[in-house]
Amino acid sequence: MRVLDTHDEDLRRLTHERHKVFAKFTAENCPTCEQLTKPFIQFSNDPTFADILFVRLNSEENPVAKQLMEERAAPFFVSYCQGQLLECDALFTEEEVKDMILRLSQYTPKAS
Repeated sequence: MRVLDTHDEDLRRLTHERHKVFAKFTAENCPTCEQLTKPFIQFSNDPTFADILFVRLNSEENPVAKQLMEERAAPFFVSYCQGQLLECDALFTEEEVKDMILRLSQYTPKAS
């Protein structure tokens, strides 16, 4: 799987079309965003996470993402399952990102 560069409108659609989505919101001139680029791509290619769609949004090009980033530090990560937001946080290390992806991969929605 590769990382899909997308925008606000498509993110909403993708979170409802795909079972699990992991999104990275980035900002220009963000050293931590750059530092986590390679691990993010590696996680997207890891067979363990094959059922997760990895997406990236540039906050400067997306109004909803930009508003979110003004309230939080970059990079900001969000996990979705069946269209619902599960978890969101500013993460700064590869280990934090991996832990969040693992929680998403192991998440099983409760039957209604």
